[in-house]
Amino acid sequence: MKRQPLDDSFKVNRNPVTLREIVLDKLRGAIMNFHLLPGDRLVERDLCDRLGVSRTSVREALRHLESEGLVEFADAKGPRVAIITLEDARDIYELRCVLEGLIVQLFTLNAKSKDIRALERALEENRESLEQGELQQVLDSVQGFYDVLLEGSGNRVAAQQLRQLQARISYLRATSVSQKNRRGASNHEMEKIVEAIKSGDPQAAHQASVDHVRAAAKVALEYLRQKQDDTTTSLRAIVEPLTVKDPRIGR
Repeated sequence: MKRQPLDDSFKVNRNPVTLREIVLDKLRGAIMNFHLLPGDRLVERDLCDRLGVSRTSVREALRHLESEGLVEFADAKGPRVAIITLEDARDIYELRCVLEGLIVQLFTLNAKSKDIRALERALEENRESLEQGELQQVLDSVQGFYDVLLEGSGNRVAAQQLRQLQARISYLRATSVSQKNRRGASNHEMEKIVEAIKSGDPQAAHQASVDHVRAAAKVALEYLRQKQDDTTTSLRAIVEPLTVKDPRIGR
């Protein structure tokens, strides 16, 4: 038998993305894109069938999403998409104002020319994604913008704190940019941040960052407040007809 030479087909093709990461991305994307809504039950058997993966993969992904604050195990009924309350959202936006304002200030002081060029490219990518209208592309482009800021700021602790909140920040960001009255303003506010950074004015950059977060907060909080009011009204409509009034009360 003649030995055949080994060719490229013998090489192991390594895929750096694991099945667990794929499942995690699929579930996270379904939450971010509102295919799965806050309060929706996440039944492992159903998710396994829809994703075509084992229960172990789904369970690991759900636990990871719990650590990100996107899934909660609230009771014996099992996991559900986390409900970010109005109060939670306010707290997150307040923290964003502090941390992102600091990050932008530090970036203005510490960034090199290559960092500023990278930030300008990220801003342009965000502008293009806003025009194309794909929500996931918008979220990715905004995160890309902030990744440049985090890397160029030089403060790893502040960057780590923001990254721990990343999933919930992205969810609230999806809530705000999905509103028609928000998309056009968002990129313009980010332009002001970049302009202040390029002018070398850390205070102006800080203020532009805070203004951007507050503008996003106004839209997202108003949406969440409306949803909360709608839920309260619906519950009242169900409960009040069931209330038995004693005619003797008030005599």
